[in-house]
Amino acid sequence: MQQESRRRFTMNVLALSAAACFSGTVLAQGNTEATSTWDRIAATKTIRIGAVPGAPPNYQKDPATGEWSGIMIDLAKNLAAKLNVRLEILETTWGNSILDLQTNKIDIFFGLNPTPQRAEVINFSDPLYQNAYSLIAKKGFNPKTWDELNKPEITIAVDVGSSYDNLVTAMYDKAKILRFEKSNDATLAVQTGRADVQPLVVTVSTGIVKKNPNIGHLVVPEPVKASSSNAGFRKEASKQWVNYVNSWIAETRKAGTVNTIVLTNLDKLMGIKRNEIPVIVNF
Repeated sequence: MQQESRRRFTMNVLALSAAACFSGTVLAQGNTEATSTWDRIAATKTIRIGAVPGAPPNYQKDPATGEWSGIMIDLAKNLAAKLNVRLEILETTWGNSILDLQTNKIDIFFGLNPTPQRAEVINFSDPLYQNAYSLIAKKGFNPKTWDELNKPEITIAVDVGSSYDNLVTAMYDKAKILRFEKSNDATLAVQTGRADVQPLVVTVSTGIVKKNPNIGHLVVPEPVKASSSNAGFRKEASKQWVNYVNSWIAETRKAGTVNTIVLTNLDKLMGIKRNEIPVIVNF
């Protein structure tokens, strides 16, 4: 009888200990979830962003000084100044930026296109700006509209699986599409005459043609089609951080600041002047 009482007492103690551990775990998890990005920024007076070295005009890191520059850096600085907080920059890659958001290493990442796949795992802001799709066209070929490309005799070069591949695959059922592992190989196909055009966003194509005019020339067909550049956030219950950023984007765009930041960095980092970008393109 005495042994049975001891056994029951021991089991009760173990049960209570387990319940206490479980309660502590739930409480800890609840506290973690309750600390929203907005609350963290308010408490630390710091915004953490990710940045990709060697990705002008969006991101550029000076190897000598470690100083960052670029479109997205200037936008982040503008946002930090608006909030009167310090900007902390974490070096990352385009591929790792999503994971950095998910694991709460950074508060925001500038310069992502909101694909359906990405939208399943992170949240997105309103567009920072629209980056117009353009064509690097071989010499002597000057299409005025996108529809002109949908012909059997037209060959389009793209890097496989890219947004450009998705664009032309959805638009054209008659044109021939050459797919390459690397974007540079698609560019070479235009330069050597294997392809008639390569679609790229205008901030990229302008720099390529400026660096090597022998590749071809720049065309922005009508109607203007564009890929949006957005900011990404980790998914969380609170919408305060996302809502604030969206309000800041609307205000900054209305003031013309975004357009100025994009054009300034195209000039500073890539030597591209405003008059080298087709007049129908705005950011």
